[in-house]
Amino acid sequence: MAELSITPAPPYYAAIFTSRRASDHEGYADMADRMMQLAHLQPGFLGVESVREGAIGITVSYWDSLEAIELWSRHVEHREAQRRGRQDWYEAYEIRVARVERARSFGRSEQ
Repeated sequence: MAELSITPAPPYYAAIFTSRRASDHEGYADMADRMMQLAHLQPGFLGVESVREGAIGITVSYWDSLEAIELWSRHVEHREAQRRGRQDWYEAYEIRVARVERARSFGRSEQ
């Protein structure tokens, strides 16, 4: 799973979710897909970048405010995903929130 976003010019906020998945991950993919769908509908959502390699995952979601991140963290379906994650899907995870002050990018253009 890999998804990349184009974000607006800074400043904006990033919620960085890193995880180590447990061996039992029945239902995980469906829930992850649903969370991506819901996140895109949330006020203040700007984009997401996500990658998983084996048991390790990193998802960075971008938001226009800290309030938008807080509202997303309290969304009823997201709360259920959090509960299931702690109960069934993750060995460990961390969430970090940062303000993005500067951003640069590079893209190789096709010729």
